[in-house]
Amino acid sequence: MFDKFHDECGVVAIYAHPEAEKLAYLGLHALQHRGQESAGIVTSNGLTLRAHRAMGLVADIFTEDVLSPLHGTLAIGHTRYSTAGDSALFNAQPIMVQSNKGMIALAHNGNLVNAHEIRHRLEAQGSIFQTNSDTEVIVHLIALSKEQTLPDAMADALRRVEGAFSLVMLSSDRVFAARDPRGFRPLNMGRIPRLEGQRQDTIVFASETCAFDLIGATYEREVKPGELVIVGPEGITSRFYAPVAAQSSCIFEHVYFSRPDSMVFGRPVQVSREGLGRQLAREAPAEADLVVPVPDSGVTAAVGYAAESGIPFRFGLIRNHYVGRTFIEPRQSVRDFGVKLKLNPVRTLLDGKRVVLIDDSIVRGTTSRKIVRMIRNAGAKEVHMRVSCPPTVSPCFYGVDTPSKKELIAANKSVDEIREFIGADSLAYLSLDGMKKACADGDKTTYCTACYTGSYPTKWVDVDEILPATISQP
Repeated sequence: MFDKFHDECGVVAIYAHPEAEKLAYLGLHALQHRGQESAGIVTSNGLTLRAHRAMGLVADIFTEDVLSPLHGTLAIGHTRYSTAGDSALFNAQPIMVQSNKGMIALAHNGNLVNAHEIRHRLEAQGSIFQTNSDTEVIVHLIALSKEQTLPDAMADALRRVEGAFSLVMLSSDRVFAARDPRGFRPLNMGRIPRLEGQRQDTIVFASETCAFDLIGATYEREVKPGELVIVGPEGITSRFYAPVAAQSSCIFEHVYFSRPDSMVFGRPVQVSREGLGRQLAREAPAEADLVVPVPDSGVTAAVGYAAESGIPFRFGLIRNHYVGRTFIEPRQSVRDFGVKLKLNPVRTLLDGKRVVLIDDSIVRGTTSRKIVRMIRNAGAKEVHMRVSCPPTVSPCFYGVDTPSKKELIAANKSVDEIREFIGADSLAYLSLDGMKKACADGDKTTYCTACYTGSYPTKWVDVDEILPATISQP
């Protein structure tokens, strides 16, 4: 309904808790913004893995009756928006399989740029895939590895895939967590102090730290790029399965995807997002009476813009958070019906005012056009659109569902042509340097900005170079 980049996925893992299934459920609930198509939880009682996956929202899927049979002390969970593979139940995660390394389950946030080539080769050699998700490639590579132990097989498999992956995996008695060597997607580790009667602390992993807040865990650190963390009866062990590559953490996590109350890539999202708004006010000031965000994702940047500019911040658009996936439209169609279902202007605030409208991005421009029209119809005298990131000119191949280049308005129109299309009195984007400055964390993080520059940090690799030498070539 909104013309936005779709969120990717969220993952969570729990080790050594008497209600691991409930903590996984709560963690997924906190990560619901990262994917709303499907969700799943796999648990272990130390011997057997049990799974439940379904289409829909976390709170609707996991009732008490569903969670009760999943009772266990270890768990992993996943909430999904499809970036590779169909939106269908057979692609819901975590993926669980019986392999020659035992029963394993795996949940993945990201996108493998060489998955198609690997899959084509493996299928030609007789491998049978149950899904059309790129994640299943990792499971097959683990099973095919000549390494004897599961940690070694997992490390071997991860060296053979290219792209973005933050993933958690479960065996009967261990939890694994890993990030790709470039660190595209976030993955954090936390701890819950041991309960009375427990022999050890509970170790947790999640895409964002907001999940830790809900379950009472304390953030400890990021899983590092290229790192494989294993939590088992012997404690926590860590290894680097591949050399760390040039860092390419997704800057859009700070611009839009992550919740403002999360710590992502070791940096508070709230600080970055307010900084984006402040920098935008310095670069693109406007003579106006009000700063109005497009809720919810434009709110924090608008707070920064208002603080820096001195223009009052007001919620001139109110969002209805209770819009379901389906709705009945009147036969006599209402103009801009989809946007009106979610947003409504506060006419008493907007009437006669010059408005600075803050949003985090413009993708196709269709929604921005409708929102500008809505604000004008509410009586605004002027509408000045400000965007807290640079123009989006290229699609993402690293776990974000983006339109093709021909559908991205900034790849095909100038800023002034976009301004004319959306009907604003003025339009300005944050500069690339300004965005990097607002999200800078010393020398700790280097960001991927491919969607703004078209310069990608990976290349398409030759499948012959990544398959195990033990697999015969056709």
